[in-house]
Order: sequence, then C-alpha cells, then structure tokens
Amino acid sequence: MNNQLEQARKLHELHRGGSPLVLVNAWDAGSAQMIQEAGGQAIATGSWSVAAAHGYEDGEKLPFDLVLANLQRISNSVDLPVTIDIEGGYGASPGDIKNHVLQIIECGAAGINLEDQKIHEPGLYAVDEQALRITAVREAAEHTSIPLFINARTDIFLETAAHDHEETHLEAALQRAHAYAEAGAHGIFVPGLCNEILIEKLCQQSSIPVNVMISPDSPSLQKLASLGVARISYGPHPYLLLMDVLRQATMRALALQKL
Repeated sequence: MNNQLEQARKLHELHRGGSPLVLVNAWDAGSAQMIQEAGGQAIATGSWSVAAAHGYEDGEKLPFDLVLANLQRISNSVDLPVTIDIEGGYGASPGDIKNHVLQIIECGAAGINLEDQKIHEPGLYAVDEQALRITAVREAAEHTSIPLFINARTDIFLETAAHDHEETHLEAALQRAHAYAEAGAHGIFVPGLCNEILIEKLCQQSSIPVNVMISPDSPSLQKLASLGVARISYGPHPYLLLMDVLRQATMRALALQKL
C-alpha cells in the first residue's frame, strides 16, 4: 500500500503544463511491461484497447470482473504508477461508482479516467450530475487514503467535427473543467480537440492540468508541450498499430504457404 501511495503521488507530480506526461496506452500486462522497459513514466490503459484485447466492444461491454483482473495483473507486473480508464464508472449512480473505485484502488490503481459521456444512451451527463459522480470517486480515494489522480474526461469535442470547434465549445469545456475540479478532479481530458488556439486557451484558463489525445489532425508533441498541455494520450492507436502488424504478418505467412 505504501508503494501505491508513492506511485499515486508520483502520478500527480508528472502532470506539468509545458512538460507533458506522454502515455502510450497499454491494454494488458505484457504491453505494460514493454512500455516500462522502453522508458515510460506511467502506465495508462485505454478502455477500447482493453476491451478489444479481450474480445469485447468498447462501452462497458467488458465485464467489470475482467476489468479488475486485468488491472491487477498490470499492477503486479510493473513498478510504475498505473492509471485505468473506467469509462463511465460502470454504474449509473454515484454510489455504484464509489464502490467500483474502491475495488479499483484495491487492485493497485494510482489514477483513473472517468468520462461524462453516457454509456447506454446518447449525450453527456449534465455538469452537476457528473460533478456528483466525480465526488464519489474522490470520496472513495479519501476512504483509502490513496491520493488517486482523477482525470475527468469530457466528450464535448467528440460530439462535433474537429473543423467545427468554436469558442462556444471551449466555454462549455471550461465550465466542466471548473465544476469537475471543484468536485475533486485533478485533470481535464479533452479527446477530439486539435485546434491549437483552443488548446492553448484551455490550458491557460483551466484550473487543472489539460490532457489531449493524439490523432492524425493533432499538433506535434513538441507543439502540444509549447501550448501548455500537461498530459498526452495515444488512446487505441498503439493497439491498432500492432494489430495491423499482426494482420500483415498473418497474410504474408498464408501467402507463403500457398507457394
């Protein structure tokens, strides 16, 4: 537990605007170990990759007991802080989320992602609803005395095409960032945001560190750092890259078999 405490504290320290924590997302113990061997500073799972690696679709289709088992194996296999993507918390009520986060902490997590996208219906949770859900996460962490890094994800920028992002989207994201911080969040995750001007404004005006996700339209890592980003995630891209390599290797092997 003391090691987990140190890892959680370290995870907080790694979030520095202008010198971002770069997370090549893992999906199992093997990928986590490789990231550690390559010099990664922390391990972060991505729900899409974890689900796909287990043969499930994203959207809390992966049974929660498998989420916990996978987390436990990862935590046992590396010495780095581990932060886990728990999508919407696998529960509609704050009480459910609190119970699940207690189990996640017990399995070794130093941080979590919690999103405001509703899992089983379209749209986002209202700001006050999501704030209550984040408060439940904070209460679970306080109960265990582990300073869990709570990364609050908002899907505002995923609901609109990147080229249509405007100041109004930024204002809505800032409203959520401030409310989520008040509820206990330590970071704001804004997947889908690629506009350099909006990223810089968000970093300047958010009271908590900003996390972006790499995409084909994203600025470079160096540019994101200069804009003030504190955390950069690769999401499902590493898993998709390796699966494509596996597909190509299989096709070549089968082609050789036919010769």
